[in-house]
Amino acid sequence: MAKTDAHMILLYGNDEFAMRRRVDQLSAVFSDPTSAAMNTARLEARTMAEDDLNNAVNAMPFLAEQRLVLLSGPSARYSSPPTRKKFFAFLEQVPPTARLVITEAVDPREEEKHWLVKWARKAGIGVERCMLPTQAEMPRWISKQAGAQGGQIESSAAARLAEMVGPAPQQAAQEITKLLTYVNWSRPITAKDVQAVSIVTAEAGIFDLVDALALGNGKAAQKLLRRMLEDDDAFSVWPMIIRQFRLLLLAREVIDQGGSEADAAQVLGVHPFVAKKAFGQARRFSLATLEKIYHRLLEMDAAAKTGRMPLDVSLDMLVVELST
Repeated sequence: MAKTDAHMILLYGNDEFAMRRRVDQLSAVFSDPTSAAMNTARLEARTMAEDDLNNAVNAMPFLAEQRLVLLSGPSARYSSPPTRKKFFAFLEQVPPTARLVITEAVDPREEEKHWLVKWARKAGIGVERCMLPTQAEMPRWISKQAGAQGGQIESSAAARLAEMVGPAPQQAAQEITKLLTYVNWSRPITAKDVQAVSIVTAEAGIFDLVDALALGNGKAAQKLLRRMLEDDDAFSVWPMIIRQFRLLLLAREVIDQGGSEADAAQVLGVHPFVAKKAFGQARRFSLATLEKIYHRLLEMDAAAKTGRMPLDVSLDMLVVELST
């Protein structure tokens, strides 16, 4: 493993996909799988034993200049000023024979006052910001990702794909791979290509699912959900479900303020077809109901990420709840 000046790195933000890719890049520097396994330690702060971190960073590398120690979610363990002070003192003693990479979920609204971000900037360690692109930034992100995957995408196609997936980089990256495979990396992806690939079918499935829920047709909603989960895993469908209910919530607010379908299209910042569907569906829900559903989705997201409840089970339960 090549030694670098930054033997401690903090990756922070709300873009888990970007953080995972960066960790994968850092892990790939070991050329030999055996030495990689012996020189890499993966620790979750919330569940690790008291001495695990100390043992990991102070162990000597095996046939390499550095060990790689990956520590995730320190806020879950170091939650009080005394524990954080002790943690900082420990970090200051990490030897150069260990490269410590810390990943921390940070809301963009909290980053300037986040305890670990503030310390890392002051301490002068490597700091990398991994925030989800906004909806407006997604077309550019998609174009760059297409280039990173060895292909090209036309600006109109990038804009259309951004409308479909919303600010969900992992889903967008998967769709870009499908699209580049579809064109065989032989030409730039066009808007027609985007229309021809499965994301359109998936989006239509989300519309149908929400329609069934709005009508209280639980049997149809469960059938549609199972069909979507047969084609894609729950984590692929999940960003689109969250996005759709976020659009419905915004559309409902427009309706309650006396706005029109055109107003909704402007507020939502999506293709007119998507705005029209969202505007019509939002009429079938009250604002209070949509707010309750959206908060429930956030709870489901947290439960899935912490392992408390598998996402597919949570989705099944949600469909039952909303259609009874």
